[in-house]
Amino acid sequence: MKLQIQNKFTTELPADPSEINEPRQVKQACYSYVLPKKPSNPSLIHASVDVANAIGLSDEALLSRDFLNVFSGNSIYPETKPYALCYAGHQFGNWAGQLGDGRAINLTEVIHENKEYTLQLKGAGPTPYSRTADGFAVLRSSVREYLCAEAMHYLGVPTTRSLSLMLSGDQVLRDVLYNGNPAYEKGAIVCRVAPSFIRFGSFELFASQKDYVNLKLLADFTIKNHFPHIKEEGVEKYLAFFKEVTQTTLKMIVEWQRVGFVHGVMNTDNMSIHGITIDYGPYGWLEDYNPSWTPNTTDNQHKRYRFGNQPEIALWNLYQLANALYPLINDAKPLEAILEAYSTNYEKEYLTMMQNKLGFQIKKEQDIVVIQSLTLLLERVETDMTIFFRNLSNVTKADSAATAFDLIKDAFYNEKDLDETILADWYTWFENYSIRINEEIVSDSERNEQMNTVNPKYVLRNYMAQLCIDEADKGDYSLLKELYEMLKNPYDEQPNVQKWFAKRPDWARDKVGCSMLSCSS
Repeated sequence: MKLQIQNKFTTELPADPSEINEPRQVKQACYSYVLPKKPSNPSLIHASVDVANAIGLSDEALLSRDFLNVFSGNSIYPETKPYALCYAGHQFGNWAGQLGDGRAINLTEVIHENKEYTLQLKGAGPTPYSRTADGFAVLRSSVREYLCAEAMHYLGVPTTRSLSLMLSGDQVLRDVLYNGNPAYEKGAIVCRVAPSFIRFGSFELFASQKDYVNLKLLADFTIKNHFPHIKEEGVEKYLAFFKEVTQTTLKMIVEWQRVGFVHGVMNTDNMSIHGITIDYGPYGWLEDYNPSWTPNTTDNQHKRYRFGNQPEIALWNLYQLANALYPLINDAKPLEAILEAYSTNYEKEYLTMMQNKLGFQIKKEQDIVVIQSLTLLLERVETDMTIFFRNLSNVTKADSAATAFDLIKDAFYNEKDLDETILADWYTWFENYSIRINEEIVSDSERNEQMNTVNPKYVLRNYMAQLCIDEADKGDYSLLKELYEMLKNPYDEQPNVQKWFAKRPDWARDKVGCSMLSCSS
């Protein structure tokens, strides 16, 4: 197993002078050196050939003893020194101070075909940032993270990637519902891959400590290594950086809304400066189209991170990043201009995204009326978002409102909820939709094909992940492999796995792991 190693982050940025691995406050450092805890009996459950190839590993390397040892934390790759990142953040809107990698350990940076990657183990043991936690992860959360990152990638949503999923051979104590009933679960380790794991909170840390020397050092390092196309100097350089982070964050949120993904924990320490989805905890996909839904039990009361609020939360988080970068700029106006542009740009990007979902290739400003009336209708009775939009592509220009409605009615969880008033409103909407698609130049088949590139047929529903976890807990990984392969082609028909193109079953409505999830992992 051969990797092309580079250690820019640890070479160019300040380390914690202490290597004592116990919870503590760390000052004037971007990271702390820390070794993974050796697992007692590691075993490979699954690995991504695509990700392995991307970082320069052959298919055969995945079966090697070296691969097992390095990516379980059992041995350290030559000329590398693992470390945990130090960062701060706002959690649920409140300043939380120092946070850091509590259960993540960065192994090293690699370069392959002129692309740089950071390899990180999640669940490999405690770090100085673990606070009261043990630094480990359990099988259920690791399966969810491993599958979801790859599912998001193939959906076309910016994300970290998953290289490997392993059992540690150790038992980990967890209280899944935080109700005083802890139990032992199988320990597991995921290797996550990203350009870097630098977060909004990385900058917030130094700003909060008034450590402007290291704030500048981190910003300069980040721009030089990850935004090398930014050629401006001085204040303009930092503004260009912030503007790009704002734009990529916006595009990520639009993609979340397109596929119905709800992150669940959009704290500033869970926001990447690369505009990619990181930290898959209590996430979920909308089953019924309910903008007020959050998958996170911790967020159930205030629903701060609900589906419909994600664009606004991203903007709130960007304000915190702007505050952190302010000492490098010392002028609020250009930062405010970038932030003010976010809302206008989001509305434009959202409109375009929804027009594409509806098959409108000719863009019209009045489409917003069709879109708003649709989203209001989708909220009135429980309607499966994924099935509705996928089946909508089968509607033709010649279909009557009644025919069109029949094509999508499988998306309703209970047709009995459709009273005469709601049915009449649906027919009215389809009459307007028919007028609109008849204005399109493309044929029905061309529109169908286009719509099916943006409306996935298969997403990682929570009940599917839970079934996979239940089987994996028994040592059966066949369903994990089946779902993994299916999720690699989410826009394809895949008739052999048609059974997964289905509404959430009734048994999953209130089942732990299927409807609401905790941050416990």
